[in-house]
Amino acid sequence: MRKLLFLISFFCFQFFYLQTVILNKVDKTNDNKDKIFYKISDVSKSEFLGEILVNGFSNDDVKMFGEIYKKAKQVGANTFSLKPIESVDGTIQKFDPAYYILNLYYTKADEIADEQNVAFLISSADKTQKINIDNKTTEIQPRSFLKLNLVDNEVLTVSTRKLLGSTVKLAGKAGQQSLYFSLSNFKIRSNDSIYGGVNLKSGDITGLEKSFGMFLTTIYTEQKKD
Repeated sequence: MRKLLFLISFFCFQFFYLQTVILNKVDKTNDNKDKIFYKISDVSKSEFLGEILVNGFSNDDVKMFGEIYKKAKQVGANTFSLKPIESVDGTIQKFDPAYYILNLYYTKADEIADEQNVAFLISSADKTQKINIDNKTTEIQPRSFLKLNLVDNEVLTVSTRKLLGSTVKLAGKAGQQSLYFSLSNFKIRSNDSIYGGVNLKSGDITGLEKSFGMFLTTIYTEQKKD
C-alpha cells in the first residue's frame, strides 16, 4: 500500500510540474531557412504564423530555448514577440515564467529593427551576480538583466569581482547592433549549437548569440541601473 501511495504521489507530482512547449496555434507556415529568431516590438510589417505556449517552469533556459526554437522553425518563424495575457478584469497580467505565450512571425530581413549601441548584462537563473561597471559594484538579481546604453567614444569597463575574472570594454559606434552577455556559465551540450547557434564559450562574462540573448531578456526582468 505504501509503495502504491508513493507511486501515485510521484506521478501526480510529475503531472503537475511537467513543463510543456507546444504550438498552441498555427495560422500559416513559411518555408524560409533563416536560423535567426529575433524579438521584435513592431509587428505591423510582419506575417503572423502562430503561437507557442510554454506551460511549467524550468531553470534550464538553454533547453527551454532549444524546444521553443525547434517549434518556431517548424512553421518557419524568424521573429517573435511576447503575447500579453489578460486577467478576468481585462488588465494585463504580470509576466509569469511558468506560463507564457510567444507570438511567431516571419519578418523580412530589412524590416527587422534592432536597438543600436545597447548592451545587456544577464544574470544567472538562480544566483545573484556581482559585477563592476567602471569600478562601481552592482548586484544583479537572479533571472534579471541590466541594459547599458553605449555612447560613441566613451569606453565602459565591465568586469567580474574575481582575481582572475573577466573584463570587457564596451563603447558605442555607428551602426553597432545590440550586444548580449552572460555573467554566469550556461551549461551547453555538444549538440546545442543546432538551437539557433547557442554555442557559448567559458568565462565569467560570455558573449551570447543574439537570438538566445533576446529570448533571455524576454523571460527575465530588467533591473534598473543604480
